[in-house]
Amino acid sequence: MRAGRASRAREAEVGGGRVFLPTRTPPPPIRQVSRRLLLALAVLLATTLIVWLDRDGYHDNAGGPLDLLDAAYYATVTLSTTGYGDITPVSDAARLTNIFVITPLRVLFLIILVGTTLEVLTERTRQQWRIGRWRSTVRDHTVVIGYGTKGRSAVGALLGQGIDRGSIVIVDPQARTVEQATMDGLAGVVGDATRTDTLLRAELPRAARVVVAPERDDTAVLITLTARQLNRSATVVAAVREDENAPLLRQSGADVVVTSSSSAGRLLESADLVLAVVRGRRLLNFTDEEAAVLKPTDRLIVIRDARGHA
Repeated sequence: MRAGRASRAREAEVGGGRVFLPTRTPPPPIRQVSRRLLLALAVLLATTLIVWLDRDGYHDNAGGPLDLLDAAYYATVTLSTTGYGDITPVSDAARLTNIFVITPLRVLFLIILVGTTLEVLTERTRQQWRIGRWRSTVRDHTVVIGYGTKGRSAVGALLGQGIDRGSIVIVDPQARTVEQATMDGLAGVVGDATRTDTLLRAELPRAARVVVAPERDDTAVLITLTARQLNRSATVVAAVREDENAPLLRQSGADVVVTSSSSAGRLLESADLVLAVVRGRRLLNFTDEEAAVLKPTDRLIVIRDARGHA
């Protein structure tokens, strides 16, 4: 575990840019082991029954006809590829059964025995296939850079406004943070967002919106410059801690600059600037804590981007 953590930390430091898709909760280990044992037992019982039904086609060096115990013994040593040779098929039917029935069962039995290794390989292949399919289909998505307080707040607001989880991609240098994002049902990329290759793995050139929410303002400036270089048409929203850094971010290419971590989460699909929330007959200020989480019946008073609306 320590080696794995160290490896992930090293990869994060160099901006490895690994892609993670939303995880699916696996069944408990005891259930997986129990299921494999039951499958192996079922294969063994099926082989024993097949041999016993055709017991006249087998020869036992010890003499005498095969009984149920002999059939179970033969099935065990055959499926485990031990093959002592004391019981052998002699009739044509028994040999054909061994070729076309027992041999596939032996292969299945071995697959179950080495299921853990095969499952790891299969999962890796499946994950690579899912990543390739995701890259070929993702379009007009939202890239959220930084999954800290500001980034999580932004994601929560986006989800509250009906944006699909599958269209949100998290970019963060910490592998643990990205793993948490995948557990939340989001796709994620581990890496340094100031590096072009990391943002390319997040398919930022095809994104419609970019939310820049790192911990440091100087990092936000570098990320904004890189993001704008890769995508000229996307709406870039950046969050900063200090008001004095807001003009620098606008010069770097940010369309909207939010200067507080609490308001960073209230970002709309097209980066419209929210002024207030109408809830029932009440008018909530943009910075009001009650407006942090939107409700389906809320109405928003916004300033829309003139480039996308009349």
